[in-house]
Amino acid sequence: MNGVIILDKPASFTSFDAVAVMRGLAKEKKIGHTGTLDPMATGVLPLLIGRAAKAADLLPDTDKEYEAGFSLGERYDTGDVTGKVTETCAVRVPGEAIVRVIPEFCGDIMQVPPMYSAVSVNGQRLYKLARQGIEIEREARPIHIEALELRSFDVDGQKGVLRVSCSKGTYIRALIEDIAKAAGTLGTMNSLRRVKACGFTEKEAVTLDGLRAIAAEGKLETVLRPVEALFRDYPPVQVSPAQAVRFCNGGGLDIGRLRMPRIALREGQRFCVYGPEGRFLGLAKARPEINQLGFLKLFAEEK
Repeated sequence: MNGVIILDKPASFTSFDAVAVMRGLAKEKKIGHTGTLDPMATGVLPLLIGRAAKAADLLPDTDKEYEAGFSLGERYDTGDVTGKVTETCAVRVPGEAIVRVIPEFCGDIMQVPPMYSAVSVNGQRLYKLARQGIEIEREARPIHIEALELRSFDVDGQKGVLRVSCSKGTYIRALIEDIAKAAGTLGTMNSLRRVKACGFTEKEAVTLDGLRAIAAEGKLETVLRPVEALFRDYPPVQVSPAQAVRFCNGGGLDIGRLRMPRIALREGQRFCVYGPEGRFLGLAKARPEINQLGFLKLFAEEK
């Protein structure tokens, strides 16, 4: 079995737990995923099955979208309600205060990663230090917030929901803490749902129980998406039979002999390569200085 299954990850499962269950259902050892979700988080988790597992480090850098619940007035050591309260604030803020500061967090901004994160500093994972009660200085890193919206807010309960579209590497927990601070209070994340990842939405995702039922009927292939669905943002190139053989053997392709979009090429730009029958072969990268598409990765089954 080769392709992508879009899982709606349940709460309390790690991404690795989800992969382990999928290995049993698909009877396939080679399974990966496209981006870790914390155990408390739910939502879109594309699982890469069989040859698709080779795509993990080649995915387009697309924004991810979340709906994040938050509470004001408390700060937790983990940045979410799975941790311990470290500080409280009696200030009560109106929803207008949140709306007013939101523009400060849109676009290209800098963010300090939380201590409870997998970021490495001097060869040590921050979360391992945090579990020892050690906090160290962290450098702010650039992230991009494409869209940020306050979807709801309960003034009495000081709780609300944010919709966030952001770049890879964004910590929603840290974003909520920073927004709360800008509004004059403390804040923490109390729920997180990823509603979009790798171009796939929650409407396309299947629950774990649903996958178990489908697997019991022997019909997992009905929810299996082709590998090339991961690369739909890359321009397509169709090759001749001879070129297909050359590409599958790791050879480069002469741009002047290819049927491809007439676009200005940039070094390293990626393309989806299709054989003469329309079969997805793999990925190539532009090498305009030698007028060639260089071999990048083969996904087609060898014949």
